[in-house]
Amino acid sequence: MDDDDSREVFRTVDLALRVGEVVMSSGAGAADVYASVLAVTRAGGLRHVHLDTTFGTLTISVQSAPEVPPQTYVRTVTYRGLDYGLLTEVDHLVRELSHGDIDAGAASRRLNEIRSAPRPYPRWAVSAASGLMAAGIGLLLQGSVLVVAIAFVTAVLIDQLLQLMSRRRIPNFYQRVAGALLVTLVAHGLYVLDVPVSPSVIVAAGIVLLLAGITLVGAVQDAITGYYVTASARMFEALLLTGGIIAGVSMGLALGIRLGYELPLTARAASALDDLPLALVGGALVSVGFALTCYAPVRALLPIAAAAVTAQAIDVVLVTARLGQAASAAAAAVLVGIVSYTLAGRFRVPPLVVIVSGIVGLLPGLTIYRGLFLLLTERDVGGFFALLTAASVGVGLASGVLLGEYVAQPLKQRARRLENRLAGPRLVGPLRLPTRRERRERRARKAGERPGGDSTSAAD
Repeated sequence: MDDDDSREVFRTVDLALRVGEVVMSSGAGAADVYASVLAVTRAGGLRHVHLDTTFGTLTISVQSAPEVPPQTYVRTVTYRGLDYGLLTEVDHLVRELSHGDIDAGAASRRLNEIRSAPRPYPRWAVSAASGLMAAGIGLLLQGSVLVVAIAFVTAVLIDQLLQLMSRRRIPNFYQRVAGALLVTLVAHGLYVLDVPVSPSVIVAAGIVLLLAGITLVGAVQDAITGYYVTASARMFEALLLTGGIIAGVSMGLALGIRLGYELPLTARAASALDDLPLALVGGALVSVGFALTCYAPVRALLPIAAAAVTAQAIDVVLVTARLGQAASAAAAAVLVGIVSYTLAGRFRVPPLVVIVSGIVGLLPGLTIYRGLFLLLTERDVGGFFALLTAASVGVGLASGVLLGEYVAQPLKQRARRLENRLAGPRLVGPLRLPTRRERRERRARKAGERPGGDSTSAAD
């Protein structure tokens, strides 16, 4: 293999690794990373490619010719935070590249432009979106106007605190502890000052705000599709961050008990059909707010709100029918997975963006708080069961949306060719390889000719 071929292989592999880094750091499963990376290498003419993914690294082994030894390339995946705008742009780039609309050189330059472009929303708007999330939780928990307003302000304070700690490179675990402790102390202050609000609603809103950034869907997807190493790392991260939230709330509750103040548990979730209108509005606000904090495209907000409304409607109806919190949330998540696949395609965003945002309102913030309250205040063993229910709800949400995608997106033969084994539905990345006709058209464009054989300039 001469130097020109080596450089071409490196350019293709480098592009594939950078694409895989964006997809993985955005919370997508390893199967989605595999499909996206393989689409890029196929478009670059590489056939004998092996990809190995772990939570922190991507490794590609390429054998460009039978007589040439394989070459191995490794890239470390640095966590950038959830950026659904960046993920959407990269997903479109991979699809255009795999169908021959652009070549690898243009794709590499465009990827550089996408990654260096400023965020679509200013930082103050992201903080306001965090407040919108908390306000939506206040509505879901039947809070008053004053409760909703205080939840909004508290969430903005938490977001500013997390940003300050992030700039100082303090690990996410301590950020979750500090955020949970702050919201619990705010609730204690309101209770001591005898402000006519429900402190438990404020705490539950803060818990959901902190839980929303944990990529549980990707962890469960990896476990279901057989990427157990990556699934173990992601699941451990999810458990660690959730443990930080529990630790922060526990510290706040314990401090209040030591000072002689015990917060009352007065919040309640929607459990009757009369609560449905407020639940629908609250669920939509929570999901849209979360999507904005993740820089999702504006066009994605409508399908996200629709998915959230669907989830809340199903959840309230099933809870009213006494199906149980975990089973109701799982059933709602299945329908969200089915609906999101169609909505995401119509609005040209990856299904992952709609799915994760759509189920945020179902996260068990109040259940976690109830469990900690019973354990620390009442010394009631029922607190363990409440925390177990919260864990069941989380797993049910993640596995439910994936089951919905299995129903909505059956794999075709072309999709199977993207991978060496069946790995589940695509939440990010191309669903199929280009057909022979599409590949012929692509070769014609690269040769400067129209598909019908007429010559044209390279600019056309």
